[in-house]
Amino acid sequence: MDGLRDASVHLVVTSPPYPMIPQWDRVFRELGATDYSGMLRLLEDAWGECYRVLVPGGLLAVNIGDALRSGEDGFRLWPNHAETLLAAGRVGFTPLPYLLWKKPTNRPNAFLGSGFLPPNAYVTLDCEFILLLRKGGLRRFAPHDALRESSRFSRADRDRWFSQVWTDVRGAPQGSGARRTGAFPGEIAERLVRMFSVVGDTVLDPFAGTGTTLWAAARLGRLAVGIEWDPVVFEELRSEARSRGWSPESPAVPEATAGAGSGGPPPPRRRS
Repeated sequence: MDGLRDASVHLVVTSPPYPMIPQWDRVFRELGATDYSGMLRLLEDAWGECYRVLVPGGLLAVNIGDALRSGEDGFRLWPNHAETLLAAGRVGFTPLPYLLWKKPTNRPNAFLGSGFLPPNAYVTLDCEFILLLRKGGLRRFAPHDALRESSRFSRADRDRWFSQVWTDVRGAPQGSGARRTGAFPGEIAERLVRMFSVVGDTVLDPFAGTGTTLWAAARLGRLAVGIEWDPVVFEELRSEARSRGWSPESPAVPEATAGAGSGGPPPPRRRS
């Protein structure tokens, strides 16, 4: 994230590759991680950079799921959400109450283990976590800040969005382009952008993938910045950005104290 200045981003919304999920083995291997601890170190480096570029009071929202996979000690849970909380704490973030996304697309009969006989069946892993972490204390605004007032949500939205368990968001189709991507629903990105940023803020996705966060942030009047390391996925993302009227030659992210203006968001950035 060398192209982003310190304290230049107001909100990070992302869904990174999930350690120990087979579809992401190639991704982690190409980045030099061949075991669980290496995968976690790569993600911790990203959380450290997110901390650097966030403004004081800025938030990091991470959609991540745990993994079930056999290891040297047999079949087990790999607790990605817990490791992410610990790693984010080490780089300086303060953990906040998190959200649970119960995905209604999961098959109700997708059980693991010994059928109807105890004790060797396994609980279905059908929830993902949306971890919420803050840099420092509360973000401060001037009294009656116009952009904050224009970002107000309804009582019904507040009651639904700030309940800890989300059961009303369907999963997103997974990418079928040159490289498989783990898309997460646009509804989740839109909720998080509305919940934790105001109009004119800069929103970053350091694992931009198919651009879910970017499109949501742009629709909601935020400046959107995406970083993608995979050159194939990056080109697909840039092509989609052009089709939406985004210019790959847009200027860099402005200072965090400035509004986004009406010129539109910058393009997704390739991670170096």
